[in-house]
Amino acid sequence: MKEIGIDISHHTPRNITEYITQSWDYVITVCGNADENCPIFSGKVKNKLHIGFDDPAFPGIYNDFVRIMKEIQSQFDYFYNKILNKGQTT
Repeated sequence: MKEIGIDISHHTPRNITEYITQSWDYVITVCGNADENCPIFSGKVKNKLHIGFDDPAFPGIYNDFVRIMKEIQSQFDYFYNKILNKGQTT
């Protein structure tokens, strides 16, 4: 992520239970098999989406990380620009 100007070095994993009592417009699962295998988020959610990506840890080749990073960027750019903003520009 650093290569594309995003610093996530201070991010740490958190337990999903921290968010159950909050209201969310969207909850998006992203791992390739999350749609079938991850626990259901039971919080207050208007929209649940699954945008699956391969797990770059297997086989863990650097090019796989770069490819998946670009896929994530592309899919979330699309989600933000076409779905959330419905094609509107600011």
